[in-house]
Amino acid sequence: MQTVTIRLRPGQDLKQELDRLVNEQKIEAGAVLTCVGSLTDVRLRLANQEGGTDWKGHFEIVSLVGTLSVNGSHLHLSVSDSTGRTLGGHLFEGCRIYTTAEIVLGIFPEITYVREPDPTFGYRELVVRRKASRPAKKK
Repeated sequence: MQTVTIRLRPGQDLKQELDRLVNEQKIEAGAVLTCVGSLTDVRLRLANQEGGTDWKGHFEIVSLVGTLSVNGSHLHLSVSDSTGRTLGGHLFEGCRIYTTAEIVLGIFPEITYVREPDPTFGYRELVVRRKASRPAKKK
């Protein structure tokens, strides 16, 4: 596993920046190892809902988990407000950084994540593929 650490700054969009990094670095299989920070705007798709729901205020990021790939990422975010009330769901664009977001990603160079339709519900779900081994170079 390789790791990448980034810090996002005020006003940046959490999902857009993760997507940009995945595309720039051509990450085929990765995972969020940890994330701490804060948001002013939150946009999540809640369980079994079609669209996103928005909140404005000041929120602490208490968890960001998921898989990352140029072939499709799947991320869930949990945040808490000033009373400790916690919200969580599928990360959408529109989550704006308040002070910072410190993010550590793990990258798995030996595999590729792809998304294919699963007949159970029809969603595009994760399929893990091992990359072909390359022969060792002769000295």
